[in-house]
This record gives sequence, C-alpha cells and structure tokens, in this order.
Amino acid sequence: MNSLPEWTDLRFFLELARAGTLSGASRRLDVEHTTVARRIDRLEKELGTTLFDRSREGYELTEMGLALLPHAEAMEGAALAAAEQLGGAEVAAHGVVRLGVPEVFGVKVVAPLLVGLLDANPELTIDLLALPSFANLANREADLGVMLDPPTTGRYMVTRLASFRFYLYASPDYLARHPPIRHQSDLSQHYFVDYVQDRLASRELSYLDELGFTPRRRLCCSGMTAQIEAAALGMGLMMAPPYAVPDDGKLVPVLPGFFAERSFWLAAPTDLYRLRRVKVVWNLLRDYADSQPSLFV
Repeated sequence: MNSLPEWTDLRFFLELARAGTLSGASRRLDVEHTTVARRIDRLEKELGTTLFDRSREGYELTEMGLALLPHAEAMEGAALAAAEQLGGAEVAAHGVVRLGVPEVFGVKVVAPLLVGLLDANPELTIDLLALPSFANLANREADLGVMLDPPTTGRYMVTRLASFRFYLYASPDYLARHPPIRHQSDLSQHYFVDYVQDRLASRELSYLDELGFTPRRRLCCSGMTAQIEAAALGMGLMMAPPYAVPDDGKLVPVLPGFFAERSFWLAAPTDLYRLRRVKVVWNLLRDYADSQPSLFV
C-alpha cells in the first residue's frame, strides 16, 4: 500500500457494503453509480486487495473487506462525533436521527413522545420509520431501533426496553354471533386474525402457538394495523398489546388471564450511540418505558 486511503473512499466502501449494489449505494451517497464503482476500484488499488466479490446479484464483502469493515465504521463514528462536537452538539442535540420502530408502537406511543423532544431541541430532526418489519441496523437503515430480536453479533449498544403482553381481543358483534368463551379450550371453536405466517418479521410474533392448538386463521395480514381493523369488523379474535387497541369499544378483552409475553429491545451501533442526537432519543425511550409499565402489561 503506497498511501493511506482517503476517508471519502471509505464512505463509498461503507455504503456499498450496506447496500450490496452500486445503485443502492449511489442513492445513499447521491452520486452516479459509475462514481461508486470508480471510487471502489481506486480504494482496492490503493490497498492492494479485493474488497468485494462482484456478481450479477450485487457486491459481497470478501474476507479482506470484512476485516476492513469495523475500522471503516470506527472512522465513520469518529467523523460524526467530531462534526457534532464542532457544531456545538455538546450543548443541544442537532442533526437527523433515523429511528426504526414497529408500526403501531411507533404511531401510538413514539410519535406523541417526539413532540416534547423536538420542542426542546429545535435543531433536531427525526426520521420515524414505523415499519411492519424491524429496521436493519447492520446496513444503517436506522440509527437506532426498537425490535423483538436484539443483535447478537457486531458492535451494538443493546438494552431491554420493556416487557409487554399480547392479550386476546374481539369485537362485541363477533362475540354475540359465536359460541361463548369461558375457558381457553373454548377458543378452538373460533376464528382468528393473525400475521401472514411465512412473512413474519420475527418468530417472536408467532404468539398464537401458545394457544395449545392450531388456530383457525380466517384472515392474515402483514401488519397489526390491518389486523385491528379486521378484528373490529368482526372477522375473528386477535392478540395485541394494550397500547395498540383503540379505546373506542370496537374491541373488548377476551379471557384476560391468557396472554403471551415478549420483550422490546432498544439497540444502536456503538459508534452512533455516542452521538448526542442519538443519545437523547435513546434516553427518551428508556425513561418513558420505565415510567409507564402499565402501557405494556
């Protein structure tokens, strides 16, 4: 290697590693895909090694590329921290934070919380990714995320945000038209609204398995918002956490003693966690979850 690689070349390396394609990296960097290819070729020439295996499907890191990745991420984190400190972020958070959250949790719980945070930090901007899946932190789809499956490899800050429970709900109309439910065994006679089973964002969402029998799924949806609407229209029983159920009487509890318990985890790449703007969002979620246990159980 004749010289040290430029940081800008390493930015191109990081975005291509995360996106997996030239077109994806070019969109992230707001440049032409030919520019990405040229900068990667230059970086490989400077380092004297191949960083990516090229194929029709895209770009995949080689062993040397994988070895470079954590060093490039560390440089990225240092650059972000330096820019934040020089911008006076030690006093007030500023910049953009991309927060990935489950769809209903994001709409019902997180979005209202952000009003006060943004009022207190006028230079802060939040990109709220309220998704039916979970944000991919490995490719930096989000700066931090709430999820059911915490990262087990890589450099992340991870904390248990809250334990929460899925309870059974149904519309009064559905209950009036179907056999009474007095015991868990009675549930086998009923229809259910659930997730599409081969499109589960996490195996933790297969909570109907805890019923003890194979449920009669009448309608399956990719997200909980659609499930709530379907159950409110009388299409079957559903399971949901209390915060997800509207307080309008369209859904009522069924067998309150039966529930499935899960945990939300909060995670962020270690280098991003150090940033003031990420830390204030992290602390907001932690403090709120700690102060509102009845929201989840």
